[in-house]
Amino acid sequence: MIKSALELQFGSVTFFDNIQIAELNEGILFDIPHNQEILELAREHFNTQPYGYISNRVNSYSVNPMIHLESANVSNLKAIAVVSKNPIVKQNCIIEKQFFRNSSSFEVFENLDEAVNWMKHQLI
Repeated sequence: MIKSALELQFGSVTFFDNIQIAELNEGILFDIPHNQEILELAREHFNTQPYGYISNRVNSYSVNPMIHLESANVSNLKAIAVVSKNPIVKQNCIIEKQFFRNSSSFEVFENLDEAVNWMKHQLI
């Protein structure tokens, strides 16, 4: 059940139960100010409830891995999943994963359904 969807200047965010799903625009650099906006939306939506974040990378864009250091400080953000079939994105996620507080709570999937199912288990 989709609770709400928001269009942002740099992409869109959907809230699905206790999961935040982002699809970002082609060609952007997802950096700390963008991440702060995503985290603020999560704070407003989830308050202190545990939640997970899924980056549905249907478009090609760059990610500053330092965003994960900031995200790691959000105590109720329990897991991050990335969805992509692109081998370069998968390689880059190996680096990104090292910046999140618990690398076992950061996974890469080829489709959104797999990511959502994994996330539900992370949030039990």
